Amino acid sequence: MKLSEAVVPVSYAKAHTAEVIADILETHRPVVITQNGRARVIVEDLRSYEQTQESLAMLKLIAQSRESVRRGRTKPFRKAFAAVRNRAHARTTS
Repeated sequence: MKLSEAVVPVSYAKAHTAEVIADILETHRPVVITQNGRARVIVEDLRSYEQTQESLAMLKLIAQSRESVRRGRTKPFRKAFAAVRNRAHARTTS
């Protein structure tokens, strides 16, 4: 989907706010709002925004994991799980 397909001027967005919102909610496509002929903001439905944020968080975790591997900060999974079990056990006994 190209953002250029859903561009509306701010004057239209003001005059037809309910219609613009209804269209966004129905299509789940963002709308670019322009001011003085220049793209200024993107409006999208809340669910799409939340999905985007979750995807970005996951990509950040993947990048951090790759960096950890690159730096050699890894350990065999048996040792990792044993450490987690030990920490969990220590919390339940204290």
